[in-house]
Amino acid sequence: MTTREILNKMKVKVGLGSSDPDSGKGKSKMSKNITHGFHLVKGKSYHDMEDYVVAQFKQVDSNELGLFAIFDGHAGHNVPNYLQSHLFDNILKEPDFWKEPADAVKRAYSKTDSNILEMSGELGRGGSTAVTAILVNCQKLIVANIGDSRAVLCKKGVAKQLSVDHEPNTEHEDIKNRGGFVSNFPGDVPRVDGRLAVSRAFGDKSLKKHLSSEPFVTVENINDDAEFIILASDGLWKVMSNQEAVNCIKNIKDARSSAKRLTEEAVNKKSTDDISCIVVKFQ
Repeated sequence: MTTREILNKMKVKVGLGSSDPDSGKGKSKMSKNITHGFHLVKGKSYHDMEDYVVAQFKQVDSNELGLFAIFDGHAGHNVPNYLQSHLFDNILKEPDFWKEPADAVKRAYSKTDSNILEMSGELGRGGSTAVTAILVNCQKLIVANIGDSRAVLCKKGVAKQLSVDHEPNTEHEDIKNRGGFVSNFPGDVPRVDGRLAVSRAFGDKSLKKHLSSEPFVTVENINDDAEFIILASDGLWKVMSNQEAVNCIKNIKDARSSAKRLTEEAVNKKSTDDISCIVVKFQ
């Protein structure tokens, strides 16, 4: 069995809801109007696919949670694979998740990063960005991210970014205060210590003194004017603006078809990176 086949089996095992590990869909039991779909496309790099997704609805006691995430790995797939299996479990283990979800998510991100660093001998030197969204009882959305994967909400046809792109240039003072530097070589993107193109990430033990793993967290109420949310790795956002992405799928009813359409459009726009996309339709 090849490495790719092993990874595919692992992706199906965690409940992505499809016999095809690169595409899938599901729906809420609490509200028949809320559906989700995802699609992944391998980039033109020579390494294995390093994007991982979670997309599922889960019953927790009397509550329904929609769990959605994109983990975009770098320097290997072990860290995003670990996040796919453990991050949401760690979040839901936080005792005050239901009362103070934003604080609980921040603590869980920090604990998960510590676990990854402690397991660096097993997981390797790589790291991962993350964007996660938890839909609580179809009414409240808790979004968190580190790195440059992004969450965009469509409200009445208008794109609203719910995450923050953590880029070295925008956080260069913090990086400098930690003893690092930001390179700006001609023809290349800004990089932490000349190596990493994001200023926050899970893992990356060799750079950790100069990186942050603290997520940006926001809580959004899902009202009647919320149409859908897009979660995608930077392979999409490098070539599409938030509003372009929203416009691309605003007339597509099916969530999985929407996610696939976005990845196709990103490829058409010459994106060469791995592209992963989740769309959650609220109407």
